[in-house]
Amino acid sequence: MTAQSAAAAARATVYGVPRQGPGRELKKAVEGYWKGRVDAAALHRTAQQLRRDNWQWLAEAGIHEVPTGDFSYYDHVLDTSVMVGAVPARHRAAVDADPLDGYFAMARGNQEVAPLEMTKWFDTNYHYLVPELGPDTVFRADSRAQVAQFSEALALGHTARPVLVGPVTFLLLAKPAPGVAPDFEPLTLLDRLLPVYAEVLADLRAAGARWVQLDEPALVADRTPAELNAAARAYRDLGALTDRPQLLVASYFDRLGEALPVLAKAPVEGLALDFTGPAAANLPDLAAAGGLPGKRLVAGVVNGRNVWINDLGASLSTLGTLLGLADRVDVAASCSLLHVPLDAAAERDIDPQLARWLAFARQKAEELVTLARGLGEGTGAITARLAANRADLASRANSPLAHDPAVRARTAAVTDADHRRSQPYPDRAAAQHDRLGLPLLPVTTIGSFPQTGELRTARADLRAGRIDEAAYEERIAAEIHEVIGFQERAGLDVLVHGEPERNDMVQYFAEQLTGALTTRHGWVQSYGTRYVRPPILAGDIARPEPMTVRWTRYAQSLTERPVKGMLTGPVTMLAWSFVRDDQPRAETARQMALALRDEVLDLEAAGSSVIQVDEPALRETLPLREAGRAEYLAWATEAFRLTTAGVRPDTQIHTHMCYAEFGDILRAIDELDADVISLEAARSHMQVADELGAAGYPREVGPGVYDIHSPRVPDATEVAALLRKGLSAIPAERLWVNPDCGLKTRGWPEVRAALENLVTAAREVREGLPVTGA
Repeated sequence: MTAQSAAAAARATVYGVPRQGPGRELKKAVEGYWKGRVDAAALHRTAQQLRRDNWQWLAEAGIHEVPTGDFSYYDHVLDTSVMVGAVPARHRAAVDADPLDGYFAMARGNQEVAPLEMTKWFDTNYHYLVPELGPDTVFRADSRAQVAQFSEALALGHTARPVLVGPVTFLLLAKPAPGVAPDFEPLTLLDRLLPVYAEVLADLRAAGARWVQLDEPALVADRTPAELNAAARAYRDLGALTDRPQLLVASYFDRLGEALPVLAKAPVEGLALDFTGPAAANLPDLAAAGGLPGKRLVAGVVNGRNVWINDLGASLSTLGTLLGLADRVDVAASCSLLHVPLDAAAERDIDPQLARWLAFARQKAEELVTLARGLGEGTGAITARLAANRADLASRANSPLAHDPAVRARTAAVTDADHRRSQPYPDRAAAQHDRLGLPLLPVTTIGSFPQTGELRTARADLRAGRIDEAAYEERIAAEIHEVIGFQERAGLDVLVHGEPERNDMVQYFAEQLTGALTTRHGWVQSYGTRYVRPPILAGDIARPEPMTVRWTRYAQSLTERPVKGMLTGPVTMLAWSFVRDDQPRAETARQMALALRDEVLDLEAAGSSVIQVDEPALRETLPLREAGRAEYLAWATEAFRLTTAGVRPDTQIHTHMCYAEFGDILRAIDELDADVISLEAARSHMQVADELGAAGYPREVGPGVYDIHSPRVPDATEVAALLRKGLSAIPAERLWVNPDCGLKTRGWPEVRAALENLVTAAREVREGLPVTGA
């Protein structure tokens, strides 16, 4: 096929779309099912309608080939575990008794069984359920869900392409099951897994699928020769199948690098590659590999992870270059649109000028269709769109909404001394212990307490004008009073005010910072039924006035015990927002750090002896390839220290991280120079404590002993066992007792029982410690 005919054949497609619906209908239906208010049939009807609505708006926008299989009740990696029969032994009875309830038991656990471990999906804020595998794992194909969703779309008249997690990525994301040797490599199960994928592919072909997409994002990370050989073998074997659809192997989030020639040579019919951000290197790499003669290339030229409008002219230039490298070039977003909100047109309160700079999922689909038309028919067919796009890009580049000279002057004046505490950690630790007077194994929480229906109603009533500010603040004060009183009665040592005034740990701060804006309907899935509205960092960042001091001071006035001041750290503020792409992230992080530094110093001046600056996103934002990590970790840890280094030696700085693989950043955790770090550890069975102990981490650590993402309440015996395991790696004088994460998603009955069990367990273990000193 000539380049001209390839251009004429160009079509637009996507890999996935937001699942929740415009009003978060899926969240409401699933949580209603958990509470017994919605039956299974009603839940399935809601899901079916959401899928139909998504396919309809995609088709109406001009998307030629809609995805199926991207929809999930909880998580698409969990769906893959079910598809290949990788159900842990502890969940099999529940799955056999009721597949839907068993599915949710795998996701959330229950009082009888623990859930699967949860961690971040590459460098995004989406969480997936980690497959548990071992040498005895027996895979069995169950393609019913995938075939059903594809058949739904086909029956509605859509051209559809099933999207599956690929076999290599599935195994590389998996972990050894509990009880299996920790050095077991799930990738050794590849030959056992491939026949199951072959069966699923045959089932989809029988249902009418012409193409099936197999997602292999794990291949964009640094991979060993053995892993690359496994990928080559997987697609050699799948490509050799006779009873299969055409295969489109997709990667995203970074360049494929050494995996690109492996997939380019594989006997598959197409590749889908990301050409945005660092993945732009895929273009010269593809040319160097000789292109994809005789194959389909789906080019991800619209960034699927941010909310900024595409530079249509630049994307058309990239697409034009790609025309000579493949038999057919189609246009797509860089990855699934799961990572952006649904529709920017729903936002009525955003400055009209700034609104011109935004593209959510629906707008990105329109951009893809425009690009496909421009590629196929020439730029003359989209002249008006190109002109409008150039004007919008120029508006953003020159707008005073994005540029504040005072902020830029302040960041330019930062010195090395601004990033260093005034005394080394051992001296600070002694001063802090004298000031705080805490027992061994002090018990605390991560920050938030349950966000009750009454609190959410109060916020809604305030927004709607049904109550005034005074009535709202009275409600917040009463909640803080209750939270402090409960913690004192339960016996916690370092308290929190519970954050009842905060809607979200990032959004709350963004609403009070210049240069940031928040949305009303910009929901994005974080995990399961947990959705957040990431702020949009559109301009230079500053803090006009204190954000947390008032309520922290009030909480401290209610108790003699220390109450932590609670902030979200600069890296997490960036990671869980849509960050401007017109300047280096390090510069935006520096601006954010200075704004938060002002807050830290105001908290200290107001009497806070313990201040927690959460950085759960430090690991998730780590570049997928080793080559970019040192630079990132340098500015990320620098931003944290810039936030915290101005306090007195006897002010104790805490930080918190959760649901990530920490082994890759142990040195960076040390370089944060926090006095105390709390981390997720319950689902991973204290793995992080072992890692920190082995690395000789010298500061205080709180490995979580209560998995707050499950409704299951651990008893005191279980918590005590985890603490003793933690003590095998971290000495008692440096070990804290805390949950994995904040408690806002849990109910009060669970929280009361769990925290009382934590206190009981801490006292039991404390009493069993050997007596030291004379």
